[in-house]
Amino acid sequence: MIQRAYYEASIADFLQEDSASIIGTLSQNHSQNLVRLQTNAWMQQVEILKSQLEPYSSANNSIFFEFGIPRMGKRADAVIVANGFVFVIEFKVGSSDFFRHDKEQVLDYALDLKHFHEGSHKACIVPILLATEAPSIENVFTISDDGLAGLLCVNKKDLSLTIRRCHNIFHDAYKVDFLTWLQSAYKPTPTIIQAAQALYQGHQVEEISRSDAGAKNLSETAAAINAVIDRAKAKCEKAICFVTGVPGAGKTLAGLNVTTNRMRSADDEHAVFLSGNGPLVEVLQEALARDEHSRAELPIGIARRKSQAFIQNIHHFRDDSLKSNTAPIEKVVVFDEAQRAWDKHNTAKFMQQKRDQSGFDMSEPEFLIQVMDRHEDWCVIVALIGGGQEINTGEAGLPEWFSALRRSFSHWRVCYSDHISGEEYTQGEELSKHLEGLNSESNHSLHLGVSIRSFRAEKLSAFVGCIINNEQDCARELYREIKDVYPIALTRNLHSARVWLKNHARGSELYGLVASSGANRLKPEGINIKAKITPSEWFLNGEQDVRSCQYLEDVATEFDIQGLELDWVGVCWDADFRYESGAGNFSGWSFNAFKGTRWQCVNTSDRRRYLANSYRVLLTRARQGMVIYVPTGSYEDPTRPPIFYDKTFEMLKSCGIDLIV
Repeated sequence: MIQRAYYEASIADFLQEDSASIIGTLSQNHSQNLVRLQTNAWMQQVEILKSQLEPYSSANNSIFFEFGIPRMGKRADAVIVANGFVFVIEFKVGSSDFFRHDKEQVLDYALDLKHFHEGSHKACIVPILLATEAPSIENVFTISDDGLAGLLCVNKKDLSLTIRRCHNIFHDAYKVDFLTWLQSAYKPTPTIIQAAQALYQGHQVEEISRSDAGAKNLSETAAAINAVIDRAKAKCEKAICFVTGVPGAGKTLAGLNVTTNRMRSADDEHAVFLSGNGPLVEVLQEALARDEHSRAELPIGIARRKSQAFIQNIHHFRDDSLKSNTAPIEKVVVFDEAQRAWDKHNTAKFMQQKRDQSGFDMSEPEFLIQVMDRHEDWCVIVALIGGGQEINTGEAGLPEWFSALRRSFSHWRVCYSDHISGEEYTQGEELSKHLEGLNSESNHSLHLGVSIRSFRAEKLSAFVGCIINNEQDCARELYREIKDVYPIALTRNLHSARVWLKNHARGSELYGLVASSGANRLKPEGINIKAKITPSEWFLNGEQDVRSCQYLEDVATEFDIQGLELDWVGVCWDADFRYESGAGNFSGWSFNAFKGTRWQCVNTSDRRRYLANSYRVLLTRARQGMVIYVPTGSYEDPTRPPIFYDKTFEMLKSCGIDLIV
């Protein structure tokens, strides 16, 4: 796990220790080549803190330099625990101003402690930006309900006074016991963007993941996958590895971890992460490129080419493989959401539209295996399998992978999770018939059984499931359990929803509006799902950019956001998935599609499942909380009469969700 701090001591011992000795400890623990600029910055930080912390040298007051922030793969300059309060300090040595980016940085560090360090959940956490040469300013001392103080800005002379004022003003705040705080577990849950950036930089998955069962599960799965790869390499065999997991368990994180590790293990062992999820690929590629461009000062064009070699769209990989019959450079291929690969009919239909591909007659799984089978020695496919998340037609599902192996690749070794026989994976088919004649073996470690997505509420998925399944009593009971840690609001006013999102987000936390791809009649409310977003701009651009999610103008659909997440989400609900009651004693969800000028009933079971799963996706994209907006409709518009929305609103209200006007 990530080393907690490069230097830690009681404040009393810190004040007595020679500054050169402190710098020596910091340098010894620093893993990268030091430059004089860094050691000079440390020296100034040490001298400033020695001059400011004398009043706080009593027992149990301690200081930490380069304090690890695992979720972000970064380190805060200093953390001070004094008189029961926790101060997170970010230095800007030589700076004479308090820049917005720097404020956001230290606030993010404080939020990381608040959310992911158990001893800090109730603590008073105070973020401080210290610009050494800045003029003194008058700070406003505020504290939120969860104990996070508002950001304070100080110069090198004002720190001691500011700490004393915090103790005086926040005297009623919860005070931590130092030893309990020190020994508390850290349970970070990074977003997939943060995780990809940290892994790409060279961090290990253990450094950015939780230290509880979720991390143990991830580590065991990573070890099991690596064992399959190592054996295939040693024995010159070809293998496919099926990894399953509950929603939010970190299948994508596990896949990215394997890809980064195998890329570094040997020059001749290239690896690639493939996904058919276009928005996910676009966002991760651009996030990695922007991060390396900023961090390593690499030209953005070169950075983009590097990230595009690491993460690729499965369709591009497939098209490149059609150009020749040679084996790809990659020996290890990780395929995310492999159950969503196209079936034979849809793949052939698409391929026949291409020049010289009129005779193409394979499903996407079969073609991918065929491409990797071109290797003369060894190769491995890691197929990450999710269940119950289908949102589009033409998805082959897990059975097609086994069918392709039986038809043409029985010489491959097949390793699979012992949970793969579940109906959500096999679509109700008997697994044994699919494994017949294959060299296969089950492995319990290939299943990720612990959800790590929603750090605020492990029971969110169950709550959403109760809503989708029309189980109000169950939903109401679950909401009572999660409402204090995962706020959900219900409103009929879009402006109120936007205000709620802005008021709840802090630091660099992301927020945005989402809606079903079938929500055509939200257009009169100013929500146009036909105005397609550019996912990388929507997720990654700043709040001042009109194209970003935080501008709260453009809305993402389930296709844009599946596999990704925001901190706070506004779910905009239309009449495509609406609640009905009364007629013939029927009470439940009605499935509808807007065609031409009117709504039509959706009758096929597959399309109904896709529609329900669309709302399941939308309702599980928020890490910290969400607001649900249900329009009032209009008596003057036959396509959106109030009755289409009122009963949906009442159903959600009956689940106990808090109302805002």
